[in-house]
Amino acid sequence: MKNIKTFNDFVVPYLTKEKIEFNDRWTQSIRNYDSLDDYERIKTLGTGSFGRVMLVQHKKSSNYYGMKILDKLKIVKLKQIEHTVNEKKILSSMKYPFIVKLHSHFKDNSNLYIVLEFVSGGEMFSHLRKAGRFRLYSKNKLLTGMIKEQLFLHAENWYNETQSKFYAIQIILAFEYLHYLDLIYRDLKPENLLIDTEGYVKITDFGFAKRVKGRTWTLCGTPEYLAPEIILSKGYSKAVDWWALGILIFEMAAGHPPFFADEPIKIYEKIISGRVRYPNHFSSSLKDILRCLLQVDVTKRYGNLRNGVNDIRSHKWFNGNDWLAIFNRNVKAPFVPKVMGKGDSVHFDDYVEEPLRIANVSKYDKEFSEF
Repeated sequence: MKNIKTFNDFVVPYLTKEKIEFNDRWTQSIRNYDSLDDYERIKTLGTGSFGRVMLVQHKKSSNYYGMKILDKLKIVKLKQIEHTVNEKKILSSMKYPFIVKLHSHFKDNSNLYIVLEFVSGGEMFSHLRKAGRFRLYSKNKLLTGMIKEQLFLHAENWYNETQSKFYAIQIILAFEYLHYLDLIYRDLKPENLLIDTEGYVKITDFGFAKRVKGRTWTLCGTPEYLAPEIILSKGYSKAVDWWALGILIFEMAAGHPPFFADEPIKIYEKIISGRVRYPNHFSSSLKDILRCLLQVDVTKRYGNLRNGVNDIRSHKWFNGNDWLAIFNRNVKAPFVPKVMGKGDSVHFDDYVEEPLRIANVSKYDKEFSEF
């Protein structure tokens, strides 16, 4: 509890200062003078509905970045203009240790470009899926000969839940920051969590993030991670992020989410029921915090009660963790991905490369005037 008090004494003035700076950046019109010609495109790191993310190197500085290349036409067709412009504005205004940093943004006749810090450890999703294929005979014996350092959930962490706690604390800290700024994230999942070269988390993809002081009604997110109130179209607020945190903690500790099925409608039915089956290896304190987070009744959900995030922070599952030391990155991570250099993309999948086509005439200037 001493660690909690120490952190609470630190966090209130810190967040107050950060909100002032965020609001200043939010009201500014930030211009960028970069262009596509300033970067060498190296390889595709991932693909999505609107385009792709590429590893690029800035020609003058030689620094590596992850460049989101978003097709204007696809964004317009899928009616995602507001989400895309919001993402740029939010990223331009934020500054936090566990959130990916925006380097630059610009546009041309066909595309929008968001240039972010390159986090070379790869997605948590990839590491979790690799580890999920392993089964344990005992605390220190694996079915395969894979060396322990290559596992996302080491044998000892499978039982003591250290790694899940380490990542969860960083997500909680990031959500506390976002919520203090009246931002809802709405897209927590392992695919949107990157692991840096020191083993710490960076949240990425703010396409569904929104600044809301009251409630909102938009149906968005990943089916397995949606809170019941989103599915039921009741209107919702920041509490949906705490539900998603519960889903993530469960998936990190079990290797799969608590609610899954072949069709989204069946997933939604399970979520609304609120019935969760916990694996036998879950500790009693882990089960307890999950019950507090995966609470269908939003008025009883941790993070949404009178004490806010402090109910989560002071839960017994987190006993013994130094929150301030983790915030300051002074705790050695349980897992550190191995990389050969700053531009090493070994932890990302390979994709078929496609030429970047840019129209001769500018498209949708009015729609993206604020980008």
